[in-house]
Amino acid sequence: YQTSINAPRQKTQAIVKQAAAKAGIELELKSVTASVFFSSDAANPDIYARFSTDLQMYTTTQASPDPQTFMEQFASWEVAAKDNKYQGRNITRWRNEEYDKLFRAAETELDPAKRAALFIKMNDMVVQNVVVIPVIFRNKVQAVSSRLRGHEISGWDNDTANLFNWFKV
Repeated sequence: YQTSINAPRQKTQAIVKQAAAKAGIELELKSVTASVFFSSDAANPDIYARFSTDLQMYTTTQASPDPQTFMEQFASWEVAAKDNKYQGRNITRWRNEEYDKLFRAAETELDPAKRAALFIKMNDMVVQNVVVIPVIFRNKVQAVSSRLRGHEISGWDNDTANLFNWFKV
């Protein structure tokens, strides 16, 4: 069970290992330096994109209110593999023809309600097939000086996305 080295991840590994032991499952924990784990060095077996262990923990987030880019990481054409130097976004290597068809339909669906229904169905497939198991959610706190103007706080972008609009009063 591998992940990168940071305190919350090692704590989570320990909790999962203890729970697995109660179920009679023995887990070997592996902690990899973050610069190696998140590296793009295809020759290194410890990069998260190779997913060379039975279990792996990493963070993936939806950066946009629109789910298309996020959900594409589960499409078959995005599988991370040796032939693409593990650059595909589908690190779990899950393949499902029905999911792929739903994704292609969502790409061209113009009716927002129908498109949302397609993504909900895709999300249900990912959950029901245990492609990923959401383990932890990290809250994010943002604060802004009362003298700063032009800053927009958004759950969908980084803190400095509109830095060019900032000014002090």
